[in-house]
Amino acid sequence: MTSLESKAKAFLELHVPGDPGVFPTVWDAWSAKLAVSAGFSAITLGSHPVADSLGRSDNEGMTFPELLTRVRQITDAVEVPVSVDIESGYGLEPAQLIEGLLEAGAIGLNIEDTVHKEGGRLRTPEEHADLVHGLRQFADAAGVHVVVNARTDLFMRKDGDDSDRVDRAIERLKLAAAAGADSLFPAGQHSDADMRRLTSELPLPISAVAQPGVSDKAVLADQGVARITFGPLLQWALAEEANRLLNRWK
Repeated sequence: MTSLESKAKAFLELHVPGDPGVFPTVWDAWSAKLAVSAGFSAITLGSHPVADSLGRSDNEGMTFPELLTRVRQITDAVEVPVSVDIESGYGLEPAQLIEGLLEAGAIGLNIEDTVHKEGGRLRTPEEHADLVHGLRQFADAAGVHVVVNARTDLFMRKDGDDSDRVDRAIERLKLAAAAGADSLFPAGQHSDADMRRLTSELPLPISAVAQPGVSDKAVLADQGVARITFGPLLQWALAEEANRLLNRWK
């Protein structure tokens, strides 16, 4: 596990508030090699683009073994650290998730609090923290400090009143931090004021999704963001360009 542990350490060190690591979100060996050739030192796998590449739907329309097959194809193709979006955990136990990821060569994970196997309900803050704790516990037992990015979907779901949503997200993510997360992901688009509040009041590096052709790294850095990924947006941008090219030939 020595190589995986060194990759995990290197990956975590790239999470710097104000000087964010940019980890392009890929979906297969081709897109992974493209990102690495462009000079990026770590990559992420997004569940949505991977599912699309498999002809499956997002929100756990693919299975964990299908995801792991793709992870292995990517880790065989590139040497950089690879972190994987494991959605809400596919109904599996933390030990199964950690074992599968490490065997496939991944050193990080993104875990969300929407439970797709149970009608899309939102985990309670305590439930999500317990899951984060289990993931940390089994990763540590395996000898690799798997980088855990704890995500909340409160903003995307718009659950509850707008007036206290930031407060509730901060409370939820603080519990995940205390449970062993390494970074925190309040998924969704945020106002400047809300993002600055999140980065200043939460105790760990904050992850944000950027639009590759629109967002400004300098703005996110100034807001205190530590980690930038693209979700499905890079794949969608490439699809838009592919459609433009293909339409010329109709």
